[in-house]
Amino acid sequence: MIQEHMPDLGLITYYAERGQSPLSAVSPWTKLISLVLLVSLITVSSDMTVMAALFGVVLLMFFLAGLPVRKLFAWFLLPLLFVVSLVGIMIWFQPGLPLFSFGIAGVQIALTDRGAGLFVTLVFKALASFTFTLLFLMTTRYEHLAGMIQRIFPHPLNQIFLLAYRFIFITLAMIGSMVKALRSRGGGILRSLMMSGSLIPELFAITIIRSLERGERVQKAMMARGYRGTLTADVTIPRPGLIEYSFLGFFALIVILAGMNSVGWGSI
Repeated sequence: MIQEHMPDLGLITYYAERGQSPLSAVSPWTKLISLVLLVSLITVSSDMTVMAALFGVVLLMFFLAGLPVRKLFAWFLLPLLFVVSLVGIMIWFQPGLPLFSFGIAGVQIALTDRGAGLFVTLVFKALASFTFTLLFLMTTRYEHLAGMIQRIFPHPLNQIFLLAYRFIFITLAMIGSMVKALRSRGGGILRSLMMSGSLIPELFAITIIRSLERGERVQKAMMARGYRGTLTADVTIPRPGLIEYSFLGFFALIVILAGMNSVGWGSI
């Protein structure tokens, strides 16, 4: 089923709020800065070995944190589809040693070693960033996330992010109810798509309309409870310790060396 390959926000929140993972004791600031450094490393480095090692380390952290690895493997379909849609055609036109070739309408198309390497490298990059993002979300309590959002983003952007988190669950629950209603009438997503290609636009339009209606009701309920346009997250966020500062410094050094290597100023 398609739903099995989509990240379950309810499950993500469950692990985050339960707080029993060893990484839950790590400062949220440390995990957030590590995520930024990881994305920076992925951006500046194109070494397949480095990306494979990075993905292996992140996957090991996910496993040691006691998070659902089987679910993670099912969720990998999303970043894989992104990579295929991004470079699915580009990899066939890279110079290098041909590994596989075929002809279409008299045009010879070949997959070279550089094209295959590009695809594998981007897969490791996508999986590493995707896994660490889930690791961050599944080991950080919502109150800490809300506190960081309020401190990082100015008003009203912080309010938009805080409200969007709540409305995501409402929208997903509404979509789930619509899918159940479709199935109870003998339908299905794939079957209905084969019969009518307009199903997805219709579902999208209905979702938007019902989301607006639900949003108005939620706003009225919040106003009745004293909401006046500002959500505050008055919570103390744990600060990084000495070991965490040392780890961040080492990670930042790796990113700097990778950046220098990418422009030919050094090696890593």
